[in-house]
Amino acid sequence: MPRAGLSRPLLAARGAEIADEKGWEQLTLAGVAGAFGVRLPSLYKHVGSLAELRRDISARSARELADVMTDAAVGRSGPPALHAMADAYRDFARRYPGRYAASVIAPVPGDFEHEQVATRILEVLAAVLAEFGLAGDDVIHVIRALRSMMHGFVALEAAGGFAMPQDLDESYRRMVAGFAAGLTRS
Repeated sequence: MPRAGLSRPLLAARGAEIADEKGWEQLTLAGVAGAFGVRLPSLYKHVGSLAELRRDISARSARELADVMTDAAVGRSGPPALHAMADAYRDFARRYPGRYAASVIAPVPGDFEHEQVATRILEVLAAVLAEFGLAGDDVIHVIRALRSMMHGFVALEAAGGFAMPQDLDESYRRMVAGFAAGLTRS
């Protein structure tokens, strides 16, 4: 019988916290079991493997990221929406590094729930970019460029790759402003 109080969503929630504390790559089933004060076999009543737990955390984290991006963009349009959404993205990555790492993992084809959440992120980006007059394949190309730009910045920031004394917030603001300006000229 499953231990009272443990559930698959609860394991994913605690696993996400552990990933934030220790790093996505350091997440283990033994670590999650230890966080609940149970032995490892107790987890197998709720989750079949580390891969399954990681999938749950990835879907959960992508949902959280989509929510913060949506909340930031609501009520805004054009460059202000882009800046607000980009700031929310960066803030999420800084506050929740393990969840952020999990959120950028593409869903396995056929995983409907995870695909749906990943699509939500793309829909938020597409909605923000719609104000720039993009349509068709251009939207996909620009979403890829925008995600790559934001991810590159937050990954370099997290790794300590910006050792110069200039203000990182200003660099990020200028990067997003330059991207928005490029879209406006297109």
